[in-house]
Amino acid sequence: MLQSLVSWWVAVLSRWCRAYPQTARRHRGSGVGVCVVGGVLVWHGVGWAQQRALAPGDLRVRWHTAQVSAEVPRIQGQLTIFTAASLTEAFKDLGANIEQANPGTKVIFNFAGSPTLRTQLAQGARADVFASADEPNMQGAQKEGAIASEPRIFVRNWLVAIVPAANSAQVIRLQDLAKSGVKLVLTNKEVPVGNYARQALAKMSQDAAFGLEFATRVLANLVSEEANVKQVVAKVQLGEAHAGIVYASDVTPTVRGAVQMLAIPDPCNVIAHYPIAVVRDAPNAAGARAFIDYVLSPAGQAILTKHGFLAVEPPPRAN
Repeated sequence: MLQSLVSWWVAVLSRWCRAYPQTARRHRGSGVGVCVVGGVLVWHGVGWAQQRALAPGDLRVRWHTAQVSAEVPRIQGQLTIFTAASLTEAFKDLGANIEQANPGTKVIFNFAGSPTLRTQLAQGARADVFASADEPNMQGAQKEGAIASEPRIFVRNWLVAIVPAANSAQVIRLQDLAKSGVKLVLTNKEVPVGNYARQALAKMSQDAAFGLEFATRVLANLVSEEANVKQVVAKVQLGEAHAGIVYASDVTPTVRGAVQMLAIPDPCNVIAHYPIAVVRDAPNAAGARAFIDYVLSPAGQAILTKHGFLAVEPPPRAN
């Protein structure tokens, strides 16, 4: 490319000199200068273009963008997804990607507690995909005949305790959840995160750092049982409760400034496994299968981990 441009520049100057010999003689010095400047400009222009074209960072970004775009599935029509409330932000991102890549396609979400979604499906609600925050509710939906495909675990989550930023009750460490006068909110125990929270409290009671009566004392402070985890977050965020136990992924950037997190030790924590499946008689079964493949793809897993989830564990290798 460089050689071609230089040749072109020389040819242009030669023709100009032949056409206007007297002018060329009068401006011989400046003509040389023009030639030199033109050559330098051509050289630097081509060099810059080559450098820009070959920059490794640019190539990596372009490759990554093309790879992610290629992984967004082709889905037509309307896709209705019943999904646990804790997946709200992550699934909205996934849905936006699908709609952008497939003009005219509409992704509709029904976010609620997993048992609420399961009940709606059992009562005949139409949907294409069911994503639960626990395996028991998915298994219950299977027994009730609401599920068409074999469920697949697509992401994981874990628990944290949260307190308002002002922290008027001075809940500084997990042991303070048992203090008299602390107002605790959880979801009800049928909702996965509420069940997991009670399991975690039971584990803490087996730890000498908390004491055998810890779970009993903490649950004595329970002032409200919510229908889903987002309601727990909202009550703590607004200062209507002194503490709550939620998923780590629920402490989103919009929430982070309004709450403080208290980490639950790994031995006492509970890892949630989220299953997903195609709903029986799904109006858009092909789109449902494509969506499930998307959340399990590297692009889908990247979006989920960006929102604070743990990527699904890879299957064990066959011997």
